[in-house]
Amino acid sequence: MLDIEEVKKHNTRKDCWVIIHGKAYDVSDFVDEHPGGSGVILKYAGKDATKAFDPIHPGDTLVKYLAPKYHLGPFEDYDDDEDDPPSQEELRRRQKKLDKPDLSQMYNLNDFEFVARHTMERTAWSYYSSGCDDEITLRENHASYHRVFFKPRILVDVTNIDLSTTMLGTKVSSPFYITATALGRLGHKDGEKVLTRAAAKQDIIQMIPTLASCSFDEIVDEATSEQTQWLQLYVNKDREICEKIVRHAEERGIKGLFITVDAPQLGRREKDMRSKKIEDLSHVQGDDEEADRSQGAARAISSFIDTSLNWNDIKWFRSITKMPIILKGVQTVEDSLLAVEHGLDGIVLSNHGGRQLEFSKPPLEVLIELMPILKQKGLQDKMEIYLDGGVRRATDILKAICLGAKGVGIGRPFLYAMSTYGDAGVFKAIQILKDEMVMNMRLLGVTSIDQLSEKYIDTRHFQTRYLPEDKLFGAVYEPLVSPAFKDSKL
Repeated sequence: MLDIEEVKKHNTRKDCWVIIHGKAYDVSDFVDEHPGGSGVILKYAGKDATKAFDPIHPGDTLVKYLAPKYHLGPFEDYDDDEDDPPSQEELRRRQKKLDKPDLSQMYNLNDFEFVARHTMERTAWSYYSSGCDDEITLRENHASYHRVFFKPRILVDVTNIDLSTTMLGTKVSSPFYITATALGRLGHKDGEKVLTRAAAKQDIIQMIPTLASCSFDEIVDEATSEQTQWLQLYVNKDREICEKIVRHAEERGIKGLFITVDAPQLGRREKDMRSKKIEDLSHVQGDDEEADRSQGAARAISSFIDTSLNWNDIKWFRSITKMPIILKGVQTVEDSLLAVEHGLDGIVLSNHGGRQLEFSKPPLEVLIELMPILKQKGLQDKMEIYLDGGVRRATDILKAICLGAKGVGIGRPFLYAMSTYGDAGVFKAIQILKDEMVMNMRLLGVTSIDQLSEKYIDTRHFQTRYLPEDKLFGAVYEPLVSPAFKDSKL
């Protein structure tokens, strides 16, 4: 039985032990190979890393990637006190969490985000909420919906409203789905399984992320037999690994393969980077001064993603699966037309929630440009079109459907609902959207999703329309900040 004093001695790059769930592991040979960068491991050298490990890694990670010889065994119990007392900011956060509003007070998706900003742990909030560079694209994704106005019709019998539709051949209760978002356990101990359970109860589709905190099988095992799930795929440069993932997903009943194509490298999310503070490792012996410790998640993806992925690879994907294949992250009309040419089953117009290339067009704007061209060429029915990014209201969803989208993906709002109120929060967030859709369809003068078309919207002044300030969005958006000066003793 190891004791904590023994573990503490192994705290250098060449001799690094960590404790996870009451067991010690020798990660010395893995430090420089860690996809998230060596700095993250060295911060916990000779310490208990459980709290940092759990939100990021699926439960089977140590068994799959760390050879048995590095499993050192259990150690005796000890009090793992925090290295430093909690800051005043942290104490305020904990009190806010105790004093959060009742779930009954959540009237819209912005409310969940507002509570999340004040109650989530700082690093988790920053990861979920951050965008690339100056976060202009992130904000424009949302603002773009405000430039489209409705043309409601009157004297229509709107007694019975039907929200149901089909997406990739699956009938669902509403034309929106839970899109793929990474690291669910940052917000809730059950991570993506919370989203799975809520999606099942509300009969909407869940897209499973490659970078989930829970393992793929854990998420699928949580689903009901009637539930539909899709898979979001970051394409691994090792094609054997990629093929194994895809074939396993199909065997487990996944109904759609969404290949992410907007992330050959991750963008700089400076809000996330600033919150981690993993660059401060002067206390760790043997640390490399020149190591890049700024982007753990970015390095994790960049370490395995196939930067050579190109249009010719579509044929290979067709050869290994019968699932519908959709490209997630299409950002131009030109690439949308190429997707039709290559026989894709669908595309997701997306700029990764404003987390990749700054000043990439809002997906709604691309959709407005794309659909007239598809119709002119007679291609509007050749593939299904989805979009994500910036959606906060049912009116946003209705506008996208009117413009030709088959469905809309929503990510962050469900993470915020999960992080603040768990299963009940996600269920409530979905229900809020459904209730808003019923109300707005009645006011628009339509009774079913298939009636929505461009005749119900006005995009004539999309580029020049004046936008009044969005008070709710402004209240929950946290601006970027500049670096803080060191505390002075003077």
